[in-house]
This record gives sequence, structure tokens and C-alpha cells, in this order.
Amino acid sequence: MVMPAARTEWTVDMLDDLPEDGNRYEVIDGELFVTPAPSDVHQLIVTELVARLHFYLQRSVVARVLTSPSDVRRPDRERNRVQPDVFVVKLTDGRRPPYPFDLTDLVLVVEVVSPNHSQYDYQTKRELYLPNGVVEYWIVDPEARTFARWRDATDRGELLTETIMWQPDGLDSPLVIDVPRFFDDALG
Repeated sequence: MVMPAARTEWTVDMLDDLPEDGNRYEVIDGELFVTPAPSDVHQLIVTELVARLHFYLQRSVVARVLTSPSDVRRPDRERNRVQPDVFVVKLTDGRRPPYPFDLTDLVLVVEVVSPNHSQYDYQTKRELYLPNGVVEYWIVDPEARTFARWRDATDRGELLTETIMWQPDGLDSPLVIDVPRFFDDALG
């Protein structure tokens, strides 16, 4: 379960001092969020999605797919650091932007929801990503076998059960994911 910590003004430097205990520590506007180590189902979904995105993007000079742990920050870099499950960073002249990445560097962010902390993904992170430059946001729900998608901060979102398509600027054809087959391939 994701829980905000009792202390209210956390910084990225304070995160760096926390123990390496398998938990994911993120800070949003000075508030600490702690997520336990991901389950095997979570990791199988992440692996399948990364493989598909990598294959789709591998010959392009448009973007690259990455996974956490990998830091993403917003302009207040001392009070904001998140680690999306899967994200795609846009390239400029075939090169990645400087690390740690800024939210405005991301063209797609994907979180795999856990039943114990769905509000964190559906509300807290969506409200962070979309108004701060992330082009598209997906939430993959392994239990419901769905993808939820938002394309900007005003988008009410859509729940996809059959097909999801994604095409970043600069690519001629979309990535098309057959949702039932995706879950079958990922989870067996």
C-alpha cells in the first residue's frame, strides 16, 4: 500500500539518505510516498510492455523506453522525484535529454496499478504527470485486464479492453496492442 509519510517536507536529498530496502520512495511537492517492492505480476506486465515499446521504437530517432528505478523530476527538483514503472523519453537530434529527466521530456508514462494503491496512480500521479508536460498517461490494471488512457490534463480518460494504439510525433505508424493478447502473453 502506498502511504504518505508523517513528515511533510521531504526533499530529494532526504530520499537519497533512505535505506536500500526494496521499497520505492517518491516525493511529490515535499510529500513522501512509499511503495513496497513490486509483485511478480507487476514485473511481468512491465517486462512485456517494455519489450513491445522497445521493439516499436528501436529503429527510430524519436524516443526510447525506460523503466524504474530511474529518476524523473519537475521544475522544483528538490521537492519532486518520481519513478514511473515504464516511460518513454523523447530524443532530440537522436540523443536522450540530460539525466535526471524532466516531466516535459516524457511522451508516455505507464504505471501498473496495484489493488492496494490505485488512488496513487489514478489520482496523485495523473494529477502530477498530465498538467506538467507528459503527453500521454496509461494505467495498466492486471486484475481487470484493462488499460486506462489520458492524453492531456483535461481528458476524462478512457478504459480500453480490446485495443490500445500509440503513435508519438515523428513515427509513421502506430504501436497497436491487442489488450487480451497482451495480458495472455504477459501472464500466461
